[in-house]
Amino acid sequence: MIELEIQTKTLKYFPVVEGTIQWVTERKGQPAKLTFSVVKDEIINFQEGDMVNFVVDGYNVFKGFVFTKNRDKNGIIKVTAYDQLRYLKNKFTYAYENKTASEVIQTLCKYFGINTGQIEETPWVIARKIEQDKSLIDMMLNALDLTLQNSKKLYILFDQFGELTLRDAEAMKCDLLIDQQRAENFQYQSSIDNETYNLVVLRNKDNGKKIIASDNNNIEKWGLLQYFDQFDTDDVNVQSKADALLKLYNQKRRSLKISKAFGDPRVRAGYHVPIDVHLGDIVAKNYMLVERATHSFSQDVHTMDLTLSGGGIHA
Repeated sequence: MIELEIQTKTLKYFPVVEGTIQWVTERKGQPAKLTFSVVKDEIINFQEGDMVNFVVDGYNVFKGFVFTKNRDKNGIIKVTAYDQLRYLKNKFTYAYENKTASEVIQTLCKYFGINTGQIEETPWVIARKIEQDKSLIDMMLNALDLTLQNSKKLYILFDQFGELTLRDAEAMKCDLLIDQQRAENFQYQSSIDNETYNLVVLRNKDNGKKIIASDNNNIEKWGLLQYFDQFDTDDVNVQSKADALLKLYNQKRRSLKISKAFGDPRVRAGYHVPIDVHLGDIVAKNYMLVERATHSFSQDVHTMDLTLSGGGIHA
């Protein structure tokens, strides 16, 4: 059962929906988006900024706000709504010392009035950071990237039905198996063209000293792919950071696109789903990370297109 509600300051509408409802989530840096078309009648009257709630089979899928309305001559209004991550595009200047990514997120949310839910504690303390005229989402993601680079822990930032949420990616697992029967089609790709490095070079800003981590075997196989960054003299454990970066980036990047799988509203970007798909001489059989999920709801049919990445793919 699908429930779509538009809530103004004083009224609630349950409009007649024309065509397909589409819900899109991406793992990093983008608000969730809900698009749908409603039939204009003598009663319904809503504006940009009004709230939209979308519930599927009792599961709270989306809470957001109307950002765009397009109306045609037949009285059909096409609506685009985003969750509250859309407001993280606001820019700000923020300097901080000795804060974790969790603390950075909580501070910015409190200052800008963003509703928060579960914010897990992140392990890495960022010694010093100056963010000049950056969007709030970029500041938060920069802090999470530093946490990933130094602790090898991936955290997912997303809106959970009106509450900004931060969770450890390893804990975000869905038990829905994606296999040959559940998917209409798939496309697999492996690449060393993006975010793959077999040599990490970190250079001291003051004296030019370099800290290096490398994998000579992969340099011989792939050619030299270098990651370069700079560090301050008072930074500690720089060799450990270089080793962690090499472990993070010294691998092929694998992605799997699943088309028109049977839909499940629990599956959104940031979750891991179990995969059992045979790709010729390659087998994808393990949990993979959902990078992007596009759900389509039309005439009691719910399908989803998924872009997946990560482990579980082997020859």
